[in-house]
Amino acid sequence: MSDGLVTNVSLILGFAGAHPAASVVRLAGLAGLVAGAFSMAAGEYLSMTVQRELFERELDIERRALRDSPELETEELIESFVRKGMAPELARRMAVEVMSHPELALETHAREEFGVDPAALGSPVKAAAASFVSFVLGAFLPLLPWLIGGGGGAIAWSIGLGAVGAATLGAVLGRLSGRPWWVGAMRSLLVATVAAGVTAAVGHAVGAG
Repeated sequence: MSDGLVTNVSLILGFAGAHPAASVVRLAGLAGLVAGAFSMAAGEYLSMTVQRELFERELDIERRALRDSPELETEELIESFVRKGMAPELARRMAVEVMSHPELALETHAREEFGVDPAALGSPVKAAAASFVSFVLGAFLPLLPWLIGGGGGAIAWSIGLGAVGAATLGAVLGRLSGRPWWVGAMRSLLVATVAAGVTAAVGHAVGAG
């Protein structure tokens, strides 16, 4: 959502800085929204698909190792438990118990060796859909004034809505990360301001001609 907001408010103000007709800015904002949303969704889908395929390959390798070399895999599990502070004898009993259950053994080895839960590899389609919707929501906010009007009023409203949106998102992310909400709000607002300001300056310097 933050990507959509910053990208589109920068794009819209960049075009508006060149002082073209309102329809041009509107078209640029719509194009930025659609292109950005599909780009984010496609990138997320491909990234998640490749990640899932890599994890599935690692799980297949681990599954064969558990089948062909159970003693070696048991020793690896014991070493992993001991490194975490477990007493050697307890670690051995735990490892033997885990290895007696094939699916639990695979899950435990996957978690210990490459930090993956075999039952939660993620869905590329869901990730792509979430990215698409989030980007659209963020990108729509600064575009809204241009769907209603144009000129200086639309520019002011785009700036205002973009600032409020950036600050709100930053505040929420700040709270989720355990930091003061105002730190997140100011940081997000600063980044959005710099990005939009530079793009608007470039648009103004180049001009519609």
